[in-house]
Amino acid sequence: MKETPMMEQFRKIKEQYPDALLLFRCGDFYETYSEDAVKAAKILSITLTHRNNGTNSAPTEMAGFPFHALDTYLPKLVRSGLRVAICDQLEDPKLTKKLVKRGVTELVTPGLNYSDAATPAQENNFVCCVHFVPVTKSQPSHFGIAFLDISTGEFLAAEGNADYAERLLSSFAPKEVLFIRDKKQQFEQLFGTKFFTYCLEDWMLTLESCTERLTRQFGTQNVKGFGFASLPNAVIAAGGILHYLDITQHLQTGHIQHLSRIEADRYVWLDPFTVRNLEMFGSQADDPHTLFGILNRTLTPMGSRLMRRWIGMPLKELRPIRNRQQVVEYLFRHPDVRQMLTTQLSGMSDVERLVSRLSTGRISPREMVHLGVVLRAIIPIKDTLVKTEDTPYLQTLGQQLTLCTALSERIQKTMSFNPPSMQGRPDMIGAGVDDELDKLRDIRNHSKEYVMKIQHDEAERTGIQSLKIGYNNVFGYYLEVRNTFKGQVPKEWTRKQTLVNAERYITPELKEYEEQILTADDKIQIIENRIYMDLMTYGGQFAADIQTNANILAQLDCLLSFALVAEEYHYVCPEVNEGLKIDIRQGRHPVIERHLPAGETYIANDVLLDNQSQQIIMLTKPNKSTNNCRRKLH
Repeated sequence: MKETPMMEQFRKIKEQYPDALLLFRCGDFYETYSEDAVKAAKILSITLTHRNNGTNSAPTEMAGFPFHALDTYLPKLVRSGLRVAICDQLEDPKLTKKLVKRGVTELVTPGLNYSDAATPAQENNFVCCVHFVPVTKSQPSHFGIAFLDISTGEFLAAEGNADYAERLLSSFAPKEVLFIRDKKQQFEQLFGTKFFTYCLEDWMLTLESCTERLTRQFGTQNVKGFGFASLPNAVIAAGGILHYLDITQHLQTGHIQHLSRIEADRYVWLDPFTVRNLEMFGSQADDPHTLFGILNRTLTPMGSRLMRRWIGMPLKELRPIRNRQQVVEYLFRHPDVRQMLTTQLSGMSDVERLVSRLSTGRISPREMVHLGVVLRAIIPIKDTLVKTEDTPYLQTLGQQLTLCTALSERIQKTMSFNPPSMQGRPDMIGAGVDDELDKLRDIRNHSKEYVMKIQHDEAERTGIQSLKIGYNNVFGYYLEVRNTFKGQVPKEWTRKQTLVNAERYITPELKEYEEQILTADDKIQIIENRIYMDLMTYGGQFAADIQTNANILAQLDCLLSFALVAEEYHYVCPEVNEGLKIDIRQGRHPVIERHLPAGETYIANDVLLDNQSQQIIMLTKPNKSTNNCRRKLH
């Protein structure tokens, strides 16, 4: 049984990605076939139909959706746990008479995607790689572990024992975990089966191949400058992620500019049991009140993600803790600065993800304009913060902000005021940017008026007052003359058609303008795409500065949130030191306090623990039917 050439092409590509659902571009649609179509129809709630599969072949199941709806449907497939191979047309169908060349341009997985719809804005979308170090007598259980959020460029790595690895997995909550093929059973025994996993080939997790891949990514001689000289297993895990990017066709990685070391000594590592019982991110009783929910008044997506990280990974070192406290106190006592930050951060786009899309050529025209708005919003923030001499850390944050004025001005000059949401749509670029583009737009937008002008001018010149200009698909634009006026037709007109009462003519001027009208849209798209690509390339040079800005804005957002919460709930700033004494006066548990019915007042608690009187207090579970629930301490 012979298949159609297109279905044969589909089969060959599908054989290269057997474990992925293949979205096959056909004209204006992405189509799925056979088992993929059955899955897609069920997950996406789209119609399952059939198509002819060639001579004497049984019909093949088919389901599809318009290509411009990819951002709507792709996240649903990924959230269901599928790997999705996007197969695009690699040449313009208009320019070939043969079967259009097609190939997979991206393999999207639960841990590798740029879609905001696939991952909540307040959460990171980490892919993780775990390297199992061979067991020895001196080192019975040891792991290298790395995390990458491709949507923001955050790249972190560490190494340690199984308990440390488990706590990292709990804190970072990766959407996908990688390891070599023969470690699946061991991974599930140690860390459970709740993660979406994928197996790598052995060669992808060797020190030599991973070091080479990392140095190629960062353009360095080695990885010592990142603090990994004594952490070879962390290097292997990090390199394994970059190899995974290669095999999934995520080749635009310019926004991944730094590998950070996760320093265990800097944080209090909380195990999953503690996180769950303290109701930090979720409630055991499906109550909306969690510690994250109470403290999170952030105004930006990147601020919300950082707040989740700060709560899940509390600091242990005094200096950074006091730096944060100083900023919160300053914002608490200076409502004018607090209001300025609130105004500038409110509604701010997700800068971390915008710069990633900018670096990978995925940023939409509308997002490009939003990026320009963000860069301009940094100006008053920087101007204010650099003057806060009495709060050095806040002043330092202000000094580290980079205005990127050249990029901001170029975006404002280049982009239209209200650009489309997708690249390639008309009117991305503003007026006055390119003379030829303005001329073509004038032709497109005023073609009817110009045709009427030609009609008027020719009628005046020839005296044919009944002259009309028409259009059909055979001749294009033509001049129609009634037989009464045939004798007044100029010699340079070319007759194209004779009717009963009239004749139709064409002129060089009319055909030239027709060519301009019919090709204007294509030429406009070519020029706009060229200008927009130049802008993206130029913007990519600022990626590192914008990423730094995004991190600082996220910190300011979190610190502002703490100040707002402190004002609303009348929280006070604790004195933190390295002593052994814990002295809490009128302490209130933020989560339990919010659980109280309306009108009830929380009964505050005093706690004193030191090495003189009492070092340990054991609390049993309270009887929730009594007022004791308000005295519960965590």
